[in-house]
Amino acid sequence: MRSARKVLFRRSPFLVCYWSGAQLVFENFATGTRVSAAPVASEILTFFDRWHSAEDLFSHLEEYAPASLRKALHALVRHALLERSDRKPTSKERAMQTWADWNPAAGFFHFSTKDVVFEMDPVAAFHALKKRARTWPMPPPVKRYPRAPQVPLAVPEVSGEFPRVLLARRTWRQFARRPVELKTLGELLWLAGRVQRWVKIPGLGRFALKTSPSGGALHPLEIYVHAPRVAGLAPGIYHYDAERHRLERLRRGATSRQLVGYVPGQPWYADASALLLMTAVFSRSQWKYQFARCYRAVLLDAGHLSQTFCLAATWLGLAPFCTLALADSRVEKDLGVDGVTESVVFAVGIGARPPGVDWAPWPKSHRPI
Repeated sequence: MRSARKVLFRRSPFLVCYWSGAQLVFENFATGTRVSAAPVASEILTFFDRWHSAEDLFSHLEEYAPASLRKALHALVRHALLERSDRKPTSKERAMQTWADWNPAAGFFHFSTKDVVFEMDPVAAFHALKKRARTWPMPPPVKRYPRAPQVPLAVPEVSGEFPRVLLARRTWRQFARRPVELKTLGELLWLAGRVQRWVKIPGLGRFALKTSPSGGALHPLEIYVHAPRVAGLAPGIYHYDAERHRLERLRRGATSRQLVGYVPGQPWYADASALLLMTAVFSRSQWKYQFARCYRAVLLDAGHLSQTFCLAATWLGLAPFCTLALADSRVEKDLGVDGVTESVVFAVGIGARPPGVDWAPWPKSHRPI
């Protein structure tokens, strides 16, 4: 009869530790596990930089009783700080290997800030902010050097179409009941998301040029459309093919209730026609930039693309908005992405403008003041 193979242990490669007040905290940013522990846990984790058995640990830390060390091992495994050789890595853990060059700095930030619990009552959130302002006033929104030499600047002519659109761009939170037309959605995607030109670089491949800049012309962002109220388009979730300029239906059915669930704490977006969810395919950026700072470029790309969408939507006479308050894992599940190699990072949305107003920052039912 074949004897059972000895179980070995190894430290998870996705750990960070830090002091929080008087507590030493260990966090696995791949699993979202966060626990406090005594400093001896750090000594145990340091020992398991490669596969070792429990008996190896007993010999290494002879001053501790084997029973107490075995108990510590079980606790570290239970909290995903140690891996076991008899357990296969999860699909998420395997996918996390693609972040090796960016970890721990970028991985820790990205994964530990997902699925934030937002205040669901906008009025309560506003009053909490007012209470904070009593002891911590809002920082000034501009900076000046009053003692420095001053150079007056020319004021531009703003009668042209581009200045008009630029000055008219606002975030809308109230929408008309009529849906946006599919034709208009297509024009928006063409202007803001489509590949406008390809540039071939010998020995490397094709690089896309779009109307928004991207670090290294790598364009890691993809666009998914959650469309509950677009006239001429069956409700559903679609992927935008940026090369062929078409929508690919991934799921049938989309409701305003689902849309609000994707943007927690923002119920005013229930009347929007469509939510455009931006995901990042990180390998596109990781391929060229094998250092964690490039994660910043991915987030900046989302900002560039968001502004392009909002300006194009304004030019088309729509009511655009953008938001970072997302139910990350819920969105990723419905899009069918793994949340590791491809993850949601930002969202923009559109609705029809309500009649008779130039801007509707707050719907009457949710106005905080």
